[in-house]
Amino acid sequence: MRQLSKSKIIAFRQCPKRLWLELHKPELRDDSGSELVFAIGNQVGDVARQIYDSTGDGKLIDINAIGWDAAYSETSAWLASTPAPLFEAALRIDGALALADVMLPESGENGLRWHMLEVKSSTSVKDYHREDLAVQTYIATTAGVDLASSSLAHVDNTFVYPGGGDYRGLLKAVDLTAESQAMAGDVANWIREAQEVAALSAEPEIETGPQCSTPFDCPFRQHCDRDKPTIDFPLSSLHRVGAKKRDELEGMGYDDLREIPADMLSSVNRMIKRQSIAGEAWFDAEGAAADLAPHTGTAYFLDFETISFGVPIWKGTRPYQQLPFQFSLHIVAPDGKMEHREFLDLSGDDPSEAFARALIDYCGKTGPVFVYNAGFENGVMRGLAKRFPLLGPDLHAIIARVVDLLPIARNRYYHPDQHGSWSIKAVLPTVCPDLAYDDLDGVQHGQAAQQAFLEAMAPETTAERKTEIARQLLSYCELDTFAMVRLWDFFRGSERTAPS
Repeated sequence: MRQLSKSKIIAFRQCPKRLWLELHKPELRDDSGSELVFAIGNQVGDVARQIYDSTGDGKLIDINAIGWDAAYSETSAWLASTPAPLFEAALRIDGALALADVMLPESGENGLRWHMLEVKSSTSVKDYHREDLAVQTYIATTAGVDLASSSLAHVDNTFVYPGGGDYRGLLKAVDLTAESQAMAGDVANWIREAQEVAALSAEPEIETGPQCSTPFDCPFRQHCDRDKPTIDFPLSSLHRVGAKKRDELEGMGYDDLREIPADMLSSVNRMIKRQSIAGEAWFDAEGAAADLAPHTGTAYFLDFETISFGVPIWKGTRPYQQLPFQFSLHIVAPDGKMEHREFLDLSGDDPSEAFARALIDYCGKTGPVFVYNAGFENGVMRGLAKRFPLLGPDLHAIIARVVDLLPIARNRYYHPDQHGSWSIKAVLPTVCPDLAYDDLDGVQHGQAAQQAFLEAMAPETTAERKTEIARQLLSYCELDTFAMVRLWDFFRGSERTAPS
């Protein structure tokens, strides 16, 4: 019998095939894009130890340093006799094991009891968290731990960091004791069934379906799809059709959006089907020009790059607040002459106020400010106005001038190569094939920009590497706003070449 970790049992709950692959073919995992998620989780865990051990009397069980056997021994001894917090407590029973994030002591007439907390970086309790805690509770109680309660501690996104390393209030604990205990029978069955899957000599034959993206995107999806035929216009090319609906359509025998009856599609997806069959773009040039006609004068084209932290590092900020560290601004005069302004702060200090002041200075007082997806940039500017009230009037004046190019693109243009997306990265190659994000060095998308920013902030990053990161970030953000200029020209019926 294998010792299955809690994470492996949760993997089984998502899909038995995923558990088998985790155990027998882990090299097939695709973990791309998970670095930031793991980093945030580690940060929240570190702060939890600070919050729940303010006196410094607690202990961290370091599995990597002492090994599993020593970790079990030290955990058992501590929980039996030491009335102080224990972190990463190692718990095991026949067939299952777990690491408890936080164990808090309660001494009373009945002796030493423990409050167990699982710490999550999310801002609310999710359904899969409940199963996670139920597994943890079952393992702990079966191992003989006298639990007073089982709780889940999640990030409170209303918390405002006061600075000075004071994170009291960052985490909000939700008591799930009764619910977790009531699931003991279910958990016992999960462990038994997971063991049966783990013992199989070959991977289970399970078709892809809703479980591939619920509650997580499965890292083995590419492996499971390896033998599926390549579809020119798969159901993923439908606009705003979620994985669940796509799986339903697949269950009805559809794998190409061109095959789906029109009466089963929204008006937008009927248009996508029509153009996919035709193999050519649809463009309402007259309508696009009319949409832009009222917006005259000097034109500004603006794009932001932001970062968010599960654990705020700058005073006055909240968990997961979008904090801007960079912008690009192309300015096109009525005579067609163009100039470029930019802002980037990689110092590691809060860039927000300097960002806001530069933005106000560069955007002038009049003329449309074009963005692509106004909700994002406007939300960031409103956040800055709230944090810096003296700059609020000027920031709100910029917001009042914002013109969103996304609705124009969505209402007036579609090319089959967009595959149901109107992101600027999907539209741009179909309109301006001479411009491509793939040609950029290093930073080619928003998540890469965030990762680059974090690397630049790190104390161990060399000056030479920091200079290289700055160059990559500036090139990436500049392409975003020049792309908007080119789309604006296209929608107006004019042309422009890339600047030399």
